[in-house]
Amino acid sequence: MMQNKLSFHQSSTSLEIIGLPDYSNNENKDQISIISQWKLTIIDKPLIEGKIEHLGPIMNAFYIYSNLLIKNKMPIYESKLIDIKADNLYIHNIVLKSSKPNVKPLVLKIGNSLLSDTINCFDQLNDSPNVRIRKTDVSNYIPKKGRFGLNKKVKFFNFFIPPFIAICSLILFSSSFIYFYSPFENIEIKKRLNPE
Repeated sequence: MMQNKLSFHQSSTSLEIIGLPDYSNNENKDQISIISQWKLTIIDKPLIEGKIEHLGPIMNAFYIYSNLLIKNKMPIYESKLIDIKADNLYIHNIVLKSSKPNVKPLVLKIGNSLLSDTINCFDQLNDSPNVRIRKTDVSNYIPKKGRFGLNKKVKFFNFFIPPFIAICSLILFSSSFIYFYSPFENIEIKKRLNPE
């Protein structure tokens, strides 16, 4: 039986899904529900490929990491299959660990544009009506404590510092009026202008 192949492309990245339709669910012959293999090609990087049990966790990792990247300056994602860590704001280290014994992990360095293109390919896969894949759930990941603790303190200070500065400025501004304004002088001026 011939397997179906579907490709999703975005600039420098392409994702190929290989598999069969599930005829027990009366699916179209062009659909893919039983994924046997997938291949992720990133320009100038080694080919990344695996089975269906690897695809979900890798997609999750990219989605979670990108969410952390938006919220934090130096995010880290670690799991049994993949680690992603920011080298700086522009370069991201990806370590893909093999489930086979005695196989060295694959280490990649990608920039923001390659990261964005890869996530775009995953988005296309998730939105495709021709591929049935369990949707990725990015809400269950809790980032490791440590590096992100400082960020929470910074957010706390950023929340309270502006109102505090505003109140101090208001007090200082108001006290300058009190210093220059004397109500007794105004009474004397009124008496001079309107003698009884």
